[in-house]
Parts: sequence; structure tokens; C-alpha cells
Amino acid sequence: MASSMISTATVASVNGAPQAQASMVAPFTGLKSSSAFPTTRKSTDITSIASNGGRVQCMKIWPIIGKKKFETLSYLPPLSDAELTKEVDYLLRKGWIPCLEFSLVGFISRDYHRSPGYYDGRYWTMWKLPMYGCTDASQVIREVGEARKEYPDAFVRIIGFDNKRQVQCISFIAYKPPAGDY
Repeated sequence: MASSMISTATVASVNGAPQAQASMVAPFTGLKSSSAFPTTRKSTDITSIASNGGRVQCMKIWPIIGKKKFETLSYLPPLSDAELTKEVDYLLRKGWIPCLEFSLVGFISRDYHRSPGYYDGRYWTMWKLPMYGCTDASQVIREVGEARKEYPDAFVRIIGFDNKRQVQCISFIAYKPPAGDY
């Protein structure tokens, strides 16, 4: 215990340094030489940055003119019934509750007010009640068909709710009406 109670002045006098230098911090002498760091090769060829499994070097972006963004997967072409079934299967495997909504507009706009944070079209009308206890994707696809038949000019989307966390986990367009500039 006695050895750990030595003062800084004692340590400085033992090491042969004056007491004033023992409490000083070494001055900044600049950055270290970059020769110690490994060299990196810089290339101006951007096609080598992204790869799609070797088949395609660069991906085309979604056009910003004439195309409206909707929900998750909106950059894809319309999903077939088999693809919709796979998405709903995923939703059900995660334990989420499927719910269908529809809207005549289908996308977010700012038609009636320009204040920050306000957007028209955020809230869609629910098609029936959420499908509590649903375990078969074909039931959801059948409901999408019924909603399409009832409202042929409306967008239909499928939402997956997590009842444990009380949040919406997935949302994607299941049907877009035939006429429109989207």
C-alpha cells in the first residue's frame, strides 16, 4: 500500500526530471507520416464499384419525371399473383397481421395545405377489418381480388402489422388501376 501512495514529485525526482516537467503534456508535433499506412489504389472508373453478380455493371435509376413513388417495392413492375403470394407468405411467416387498404389517389400529394409535415393521401381507407388469425396467403389474395372488383379505379395495398410491437412493418401496392400516369 505504501508504494502506491507515492506522489508525482517523488516519481519525477526519482526519474531525474524536474518537478515542473513531470506534470507537462508533450506538445503537438503534427500528424504521422503517411508512409506507415498501406497504400490504396484510386480509380476513376465507377463501373468497378457496383456489381450485379457480374452480369450488369451499372444499374439504371428510376426516372424522376412521369413516375410516382408509392410504397415499398414501387420501383418494381406490377407483381403477379404468385409474387404477391410470396410476399404475403413472408408477412405471415413473420407473424404479422395482414390488412388491406384502398385509395383513389394512391400517392402522397400536397393539394390542400403547404405547411411542413402535412401531406394529403397518407391515410387510406381500410378494406374490411385486419385479417386476425389469417394463416393462408390465398385468403389475402382473394380479398385483394374482391377489393379490385368493388373499386376497380382504386389502388389496393397490403400492410403487415406487428401486434407485439404495435407497428406497421411492411406495406406495398398490390394493385394499381389500369388508367394513370404512374
